[in-house]
Amino acid sequence: MEEATAYLRDGVLSHLEKLEAHARKLALKQEETQRQQENLVRLRARIQELRLQRDELQTKVNLQQVGLIRQEGATGSNVEPVQAAETGGQALLKWKVENVKAMLQAFRLTGISGKLTKQGVCFCISTAYEGTYLDSYYLDLLIQQPVQIRHHSVPIFIPLEQIAKKYLQTDIKCFLAMLSDHLNAYAGRKYQADQLQDHYSAFLEGTLQRNSLHNVLFFNYDVETESKTFPFRAKLVYGDLTRSLPTEATITCKAGDVSDSLVEKTAAHSNLFRHMALHKAFNSFRRAAESLDQTA
Repeated sequence: MEEATAYLRDGVLSHLEKLEAHARKLALKQEETQRQQENLVRLRARIQELRLQRDELQTKVNLQQVGLIRQEGATGSNVEPVQAAETGGQALLKWKVENVKAMLQAFRLTGISGKLTKQGVCFCISTAYEGTYLDSYYLDLLIQQPVQIRHHSVPIFIPLEQIAKKYLQTDIKCFLAMLSDHLNAYAGRKYQADQLQDHYSAFLEGTLQRNSLHNVLFFNYDVETESKTFPFRAKLVYGDLTRSLPTEATITCKAGDVSDSLVEKTAAHSNLFRHMALHKAFNSFRRAAESLDQTA
């Protein structure tokens, strides 16, 4: 009887290890796919940027020609300099409009859309996680010197002011890209926590504790291993606010007597949480539990 129990336990543990290995492989494949998509977006944005630079050079040539006309007009009648100044102003305004249009076209590929307004441009940053569209946020910029944020719907805990201070006046494209990274990462972290609480509450002991930014999570959960149910405590820290996966995952077992194999499981859980979406990690726990029930 003891040999049968040991054989059964070893079989279940082996199956659980295979599931965890498969989960890690899926996580790595998911990361690679995401990297490829990000590279494609960057390449498309680079193409738009090069086109924009081409238009800028053409505009500068036009402005230089206008400057020559202005200089020639200064030695002639008083009417011609005025016309030259008006032409220069129109060329500069046209360049600014074309610059914004090209930027909108480039960002359309990255979930950022926008439309020109009378005083500037209004951007919409749409967030998504693994193909699921989530919330959208709006940003109304006043195009002047300096560029100003007129209105926005960005949550207060997103470091908008710091991002704007660093990029808004020097590189609007970089400003929007960085803000989009922060918003998408926040939306992804929140989505994972919601999925865990809504669909995997059977594993949780008590409530999931999280802050507004969802960059620190605390929760207790139970997982069946070695034919017993063990309680675990988890603390997930998202040190990089532009990512939706934790940089730190501290897992401890609340059981008094912890075996070596259980210590290994604790380490495996920590690795799983750092490389896989939270709800998908618990889905792997569910499959392992279902497999255990079938072999019992």
